[in-house]
Amino acid sequence: MEASLVDRSAALQERNRKVRVVLLAILGANWVVAVAKLVFGLMAQSASVTADGLHSFIDGSSNVLGLVAMGVASQPADADHPYGHGKFEALASLGIGAMIGVGMLELGRMAFDSLLHDKHPTVSVTMAAVMVFTLVVNLIVTRVERHYGQKYKSSLLLADAQHTLSDVFVSIAVLISIGLVAMGYPRADGLVALAVMVFVARVAYGIVRQAVGILSDTARLDPAQVSQHTLSVAGVRSCRDVRSRGMEESVYVDLKIEVDSQLTTAQAHEVADQVEETLHGAYPQVVDVVVHVEPSRAR
Repeated sequence: MEASLVDRSAALQERNRKVRVVLLAILGANWVVAVAKLVFGLMAQSASVTADGLHSFIDGSSNVLGLVAMGVASQPADADHPYGHGKFEALASLGIGAMIGVGMLELGRMAFDSLLHDKHPTVSVTMAAVMVFTLVVNLIVTRVERHYGQKYKSSLLLADAQHTLSDVFVSIAVLISIGLVAMGYPRADGLVALAVMVFVARVAYGIVRQAVGILSDTARLDPAQVSQHTLSVAGVRSCRDVRSRGMEESVYVDLKIEVDSQLTTAQAHEVADQVEETLHGAYPQVVDVVVHVEPSRAR
């Protein structure tokens, strides 16, 4: 049993290393996108493109935040954190959600400036080309990050993929507004930005909701299914008080079982070991199972 725990810990360490590699690659792509938007936005004196560049820098900042969080989350359990440091990843997800909120406020400012003060981008073919380039890069980044987020079951990568997707919609909004401004509708920039704000708000809500669920120890497994697996073990007469918590990829479970009161301590311990092995087999994401063994109650 001890060896299997060591193996699972080593697998988690390797998974965290791979997540950090993905984040480093995404960080480079986000900085390329941000610099392209900012340089051109400043040269063309385009407020919306410059603001979009700042939004992309928020993406890069979230990657840095993620790398710091993963460095902490990958540390093994210690005396102060007996359940490991995995929740720091959820804290980083909350930080990303907050950054999206900041981006949403910037979008609101841009929108009202356009609607109330008739501010809009200076239209040019080069501007459109830069926006299309950054849009394609962000789409690729989103697909790659979502793929590895699902592969490694990383809430951080999945949250950051959603964040990058919000940048995609900001870029689309700027492109649409550029087209409409060119057609003679200068205040279209503000209307499009307001529409994007609704989407960004939903993204932020989803990320924060997921992170809060992890930090508040929301149940990760169905108690009825866990009980069913437990009752399939020979010697288990009943199962109750099933609880689970943790990250999607690292779940902790504790439960109570009843066994024949005539069993010896060693025999009852063997039944508990079988329950642990059964649950580890049924749920690969489970890293630890605590089984409380009690004598069967008189009926």
